[in-house]
Amino acid sequence: MDTPASRACGIHAARLNLADYAVNFGDAHPPLTRAQALIEAERCYYCHDAPCATACPTGIDIPSFIHRIAQDNNRGAARAILEANPLGGMCARVCPTEVLCEQACVRNTNEDKPVEIGSLQRYATDAFFAQPGAPLFQRAAATGKRVAVVGAGPAGLACAHGLAVRGHDVVLFEARPKLGGLNEYGLASYKTTNNFAQKEVEWLLSIGGIEVRTGQQLGRDITLDSLLSAYDAVFLGLGLQGVNALGVAEPTATGLRNAVDFIAELRQSTDLSALPVGRRVVVIGGGMTAVDAAVQSRKLGAEEVAIVYRRGAEAMSASAVEQQWAQTNGVTIRHWAAPKEVLSENGAVKGVRFAATALSGGKLVETGETFTLEADMVLKAIGQTFVAEPVGSRIALEGGRIATDAEGQTSLPRVWAGGDCRVGGRDLTVEAVEHGKVAAVSIHAALMA
Repeated sequence: MDTPASRACGIHAARLNLADYAVNFGDAHPPLTRAQALIEAERCYYCHDAPCATACPTGIDIPSFIHRIAQDNNRGAARAILEANPLGGMCARVCPTEVLCEQACVRNTNEDKPVEIGSLQRYATDAFFAQPGAPLFQRAAATGKRVAVVGAGPAGLACAHGLAVRGHDVVLFEARPKLGGLNEYGLASYKTTNNFAQKEVEWLLSIGGIEVRTGQQLGRDITLDSLLSAYDAVFLGLGLQGVNALGVAEPTATGLRNAVDFIAELRQSTDLSALPVGRRVVVIGGGMTAVDAAVQSRKLGAEEVAIVYRRGAEAMSASAVEQQWAQTNGVTIRHWAAPKEVLSENGAVKGVRFAATALSGGKLVETGETFTLEADMVLKAIGQTFVAEPVGSRIALEGGRIATDAEGQTSLPRVWAGGDCRVGGRDLTVEAVEHGKVAAVSIHAALMA
């Protein structure tokens, strides 16, 4: 918030002209035109046993949907996508296709440029959402079974949709006011413009059979035991609610905050010019959240923005494309440095002192050198953790997250889990969708046995 304290320490709103905000937060990658889509679709070899489809976590039949685009059959293309991935529109915008389907494209062996699969997927789904026409899917006959889905992020939404299509009645519990999870609260605004996350949610709910209850948090408003007594099965798509600490003292100072909170505030803002940002911003971390926070700080008018990561570029979880995007937008990325002290004065952040790092014998060590970056805003983006207390002690954990089998079933009967709260994932939207989709199939089989 823009307060006297924040203004006193160099954090201000309205750093730009009003027109600049619309430009800066417009669509980062404009969609393909019809002519561009048809030309790009013709580049596809329509491979049998296509490696791109194998690389897609949701198993979309990529050659099939691209062939339909080439035939100017956008509805058919959208059906092929959404049958495999009910959140295919959002995944087309945010999925790291450069390290998944497009990396596997056989065009890479003959030329430098793969087929633009992500852009074609967006083209098809955008065309469908613009003119949806008759419903793509119909609910099966009612089964009389009721399932509670806790968490309305990508995993929970995909599970709820899969269960509803099969005729089950679903009650979707969400702690926040809106559905969507990270799609609504955790992605950069320039990746999902024009309220697309909510448009996709509205379409997904249009299948029917899904009752939504917002403001319902597990452990506060509902309990796992109460759900198990009232429903035939439970799916947990809880996400990661905790934020990792820096590992050094964190003063109570204006300007020091979690990057995920900064992004969520920005995504829910109706007036970007009212959002305060520092003149010098330091983002600590190396993932997609760090990039989104850093780039959006620049787009809000910050003059100097730096991402600082403790290892080299190849170790960052943000893809090379995302790293390049940050640098293109004026963000400096500094590698091989770890925070040692957050500097503050009179209750306001003044900078961060870092220790230079290096690998020695395969271990990360400090070299003894230090340096300081001045900052009036420091954003922590060093990862999130699963908060286990609400699920109790009866569900087995592994590595701090919920342990499941391949179908998402937990150690507690009648309880499944998926998305970021489940162990072993890559914290990708598309993978969370697959977790929810597979769990819905497993729950259906268990309920109908």
